[in-house]
Amino acid sequence: MTIVRRMRDLTLMTLQRYFSQMASSPLSRESKDKIRDVLSTVLGSAKQYLLLVTNPAEGTKLPKQRCGKRKTKPHITPEQFDELVNLIAEPYATMIYVVIYTGLRVSELAALKWNDVGHDSITIDERFCRGDWSEPKSDASNATIGVDRCVVERIHRLKLLTVEGRSGGRGAVRQYQVVKSDSPNDLVFQSLRKGAPLRDNNILSRHIKPAGLQLGIGFVNWRCLRTSRATWMIEAGANPKDVQGLMRHSHVQTTLDIYAQFVPESQRRAIERTGAMIQERIAAAREARATGMVN
Repeated sequence: MTIVRRMRDLTLMTLQRYFSQMASSPLSRESKDKIRDVLSTVLGSAKQYLLLVTNPAEGTKLPKQRCGKRKTKPHITPEQFDELVNLIAEPYATMIYVVIYTGLRVSELAALKWNDVGHDSITIDERFCRGDWSEPKSDASNATIGVDRCVVERIHRLKLLTVEGRSGGRGAVRQYQVVKSDSPNDLVFQSLRKGAPLRDNNILSRHIKPAGLQLGIGFVNWRCLRTSRATWMIEAGANPKDVQGLMRHSHVQTTLDIYAQFVPESQRRAIERTGAMIQERIAAAREARATGMVN
């Protein structure tokens, strides 16, 4: 990318040229999207502080992927999820539970507050990532979604939990309340010692990865959990547009990329259902013809 010496030189054309050059990059689509996302966040802040009139990154498009063998997005099965969540301590087990049942991004999960949790819904209006607070990834991400009642019940159960933890790392073991305060603007998921926002990378390396390796699913991470939610909806026969809405994908192609994965169990069920439907209709048509001939 051409060196830009002044912020106002960052135009839509300049940024689009930069992203277009990524067509030959070995980076994955997700990594390229992350770069664009971070750049858009930075330029959005510049616009907020009146250093820019517009955010030029908002109109950029990533280059299309070259045709080739499709990469399968890893996901876990419901059975593996049940084993995983039972191996992990609270409140991290509930974090995984909420991600699987809602499809929230981990940054949205970390920013969840008590006033975001409804009777049967969750509102996503902030995100927290590695010390930074910001708005959701896109307009589609800023939404209220319906959730199973079991999710809300499990979240509220955190208020009753007390867990053991070490004071100061290697200090004495002591008891900690999982939820220190549940006022409307307090975080749902709080650090045990101070009630501060949780860091997703620490939870991943200290809890999720070790449990995954123990179960033989070392690939499991936060993105994998979100993908698993979408995959399960697909296996259950959900419509792509419904999955897009519930997962809050800005583009339906993101949803269709997951749909295009090879899921043997769901394909076999689809083949069986289709075959059964064909046979039922053929049988009904034959019976109708036979009845008509008798009459």
